[in-house]
Parts: sequence; structure tokens; C-alpha cells
Amino acid sequence: MMNKEQKKLYINDMTSQFDKAEAVIVTHYQGLTVTQLDDLRKRMREHGIKFKITNNRITKLALEKTRCKELSNLFKGPTAVALSEDAITSAKILTKFSKENENLKILGGIMGADILDVAGVKNVATLPSIEEARAKIVGILRSPAQKIASILLAPASKIAILALEKSKK
Repeated sequence: MMNKEQKKLYINDMTSQFDKAEAVIVTHYQGLTVTQLDDLRKRMREHGIKFKITNNRITKLALEKTRCKELSNLFKGPTAVALSEDAITSAKILTKFSKENENLKILGGIMGADILDVAGVKNVATLPSIEEARAKIVGILRSPAQKIASILLAPASKIAILALEKSKK
């Protein structure tokens, strides 16, 4: 049981965490073993994501002062939240873990200013991560440069053939 001072500290801590997080995903964890919860926390920690089991009544008080206040109706039963700067990674980890462990239920969340339902969280999980998106962009940018370089390095006869083919179009 928390005393009044501990409750105030908890509320202030949770309020600041909700404000700082770019993404908040709410889950139910009933039926997961301690080992499974530790495994999930470890996966989340590797990506800088906090996964916290919440005290619902006090967490709702913390939510009132944040942009996440619309999530307060999700805090019923054994609830835990994932707080992160990267919504895509946290959604991917939670979605994958919920497929492996049916006792983890994703309830919804918030990404930036957008409220997400279960389907919304699963859709976010299908998006490419920041690293994957950067790699695709680099690949797209490198492709034209490689084509130009190969043309310039080709013998003059190949360039003439290429020019002739282009002129026919």
C-alpha cells in the first residue's frame, strides 16, 4: 500500500513519463508468468522502451494532466503500459509477443496526437522501422547514381546503342 507522499511521487513520475513518450501502448498481462514478463521487459529495454505495470486508479489521475487522458478508459484490470519514443518498434515488439503469448492483450494506445485502437496498433506494427525506411531511401538514392556511373564507364559503342534505343522511343 502506498502512502500519500508515495502516491504523489507516482502521479508526478507517471505524468512526466506520459508527457515525454511519443507513443503509449496499453496492454493487459493477466496470465503471463514472471518469466514471460521479464522476457518482454528485456526485449523492450533493448530498444529503450519502458514497460510498466500500473496502478490503474492512480495512473488515471496522472493521465488527467496529459495528452493521453483519452486512454484512461483502457485502465481496467491487470494493466501495463509501453512508453517509448518509437511507436513502430514498441508496436512490433508487443504485437509479436502477443502472437507468441496469447495472455498479452493489446488494448490500444496513442502515437503522437493520434489515438489508436487494437487494429491501429497492429497497423503501426506493419510499418517499416526508422532504420528500414532510411535503408530504403538510401537504396533509392543510390540506384540512379549507379546507373549513371555504369553508363559513363561503358565503352563508346554501348553508349551509342543506348542513345539509338532512347531516340527510337
